[in-house]
Amino acid sequence: MTAQDWIEKDFYAALGVSKDADQSTIKKAYRKLARKYHPDQNPGDAVAEAKFKDISEAYTVLSDAKERKQYDAVRQMAGGGPRFAAGPGGAGAGAGGFEDFLGGMFGGGGGGGNVRFSTSGGGGFEDILGGMFGGGGNGFRGAPMARPGRDLSARTRLPFRQAVEGSTVTLGVDGKPVKVRIPAGVHDGQKIRLRGKGGPGSNGGPAGDLIISVDVEPHPVFTMDGRNLRLTVPVTFAEAALGATIELPTLDGKMVKVKIAPGTPSGRVLRVKGRGIATSKGAGDLLGTVQIVVPQNMDEATRTAVQQFAAATADTDVREELRREAAL
Repeated sequence: MTAQDWIEKDFYAALGVSKDADQSTIKKAYRKLARKYHPDQNPGDAVAEAKFKDISEAYTVLSDAKERKQYDAVRQMAGGGPRFAAGPGGAGAGAGGFEDFLGGMFGGGGGGGNVRFSTSGGGGFEDILGGMFGGGGNGFRGAPMARPGRDLSARTRLPFRQAVEGSTVTLGVDGKPVKVRIPAGVHDGQKIRLRGKGGPGSNGGPAGDLIISVDVEPHPVFTMDGRNLRLTVPVTFAEAALGATIELPTLDGKMVKVKIAPGTPSGRVLRVKGRGIATSKGAGDLLGTVQIVVPQNMDEATRTAVQQFAAATADTDVREELRREAAL
């Protein structure tokens, strides 16, 4: 990075922060932009790559208190941008700006008309500013560019119960064992991002992230629905028609009683509050979907009872609404 870069580039604008921003604000802005424009996130995107380079250059300077002070001083003397005037009548002549300042220092006088600046070769602009800030001929060049670490990925497979309750697992990440806490209620296919747990940054850049893909083994009874647990509840025709109190199993091995109202149809959901998945945001519910079970093998007494019921309800048309709505 050259002296002219410092004058021409507004590092504060590159990071989207004010000139009086503190280090915490600058670091936060850099991390947000670095994640957005990182080459790994934008493969083959030349615009994103250039933007990533710009914000990295800006962070390199502004994150170093000494370099930031020098940068602010140079920008203030230069009026916040490039003002190079060569000879009388130049764009910056008589403006009392950067040319006048250096002209006065080196005997130019008169608005800097006799002072010329070189940005290449020995004894040029960098040497002048390097001497001003105690850096010698090369003192004005920036430090190595800070680069964030790369994101790392890992995969884990959890039994259903561990996914519901949360679990601590050890993963092989980049050839090293890493112990990770998986939160309660993680779903099959979910990705968990752990900030700063990826590859280390270089030259003061932040560490990358660790992205964990989670596979959850199915359970024979329960499924997850957000923070809720769902299951199918078989009930007899008599229980559904007349009403009953039944017991439902919970994931912790206990049983909980629920009431079935008379005339309950298949598909109705029974809710037991607070017996779902317990997470940091609260506990979900246990949701049981009613499924009326038709007997497969009936003895003569049962068959007779069903036939009597059929005869008693022969005038009831259970498909009347279906036909009406189908005609709409």
